[in-house]
Amino acid sequence: MKNYILGLVLLTLFSCTNNNTGNTGAAADSSTADSTAVKTAGVSSGTELSKPVEQAIYDGYIALKNALVAANFEDAKKLAADLSKSLKAREGCENTALIADKISSAKDIAAQRKEFTALSSDVIALFRHADLKKGVIYVQHCPMANDGNGGDWLADEQKIQNPYYGDEMMECGAVVEEIKTAKAL
Repeated sequence: MKNYILGLVLLTLFSCTNNNTGNTGAAADSSTADSTAVKTAGVSSGTELSKPVEQAIYDGYIALKNALVAANFEDAKKLAADLSKSLKAREGCENTALIADKISSAKDIAAQRKEFTALSSDVIALFRHADLKKGVIYVQHCPMANDGNGGDWLADEQKIQNPYYGDEMMECGAVVEEIKTAKAL
């Protein structure tokens, strides 16, 4: 039992949900975030976060989600690899980067979508505590994903675009939460 509790404590300390944002070099965070943001420049959500590294993670995540919606296996592989780099640039997100690496090395779209569940869980927790300057981040949920266990994801719009099923059930799901700026609360 003690080992189980210790494992949970360690997982909490080293997950992406850790709010410790101290880094060995803010300039390194900014440059890595900026380079990843360029790679995902096609993402234009209107959502702005205070920290460049968190903006890069958000933009990379949305681009990956969109590739899964489109069932674009090859794009999802590349975007997951880019997202992993952004996650590694933020202290506390190293384990979440490993999940992105699994998506990048997955053998098919089904495996990518399965790993996307764990990735989304960590990233959602991160953005619940991020400093959102502009826009709204929508937390969406599909009750049928993952063999009926459900699955959540982030979106930059209210319209449901299901990354777990794509064209099979594009609109399966609902907005379950809105993450807004402090001013909007």
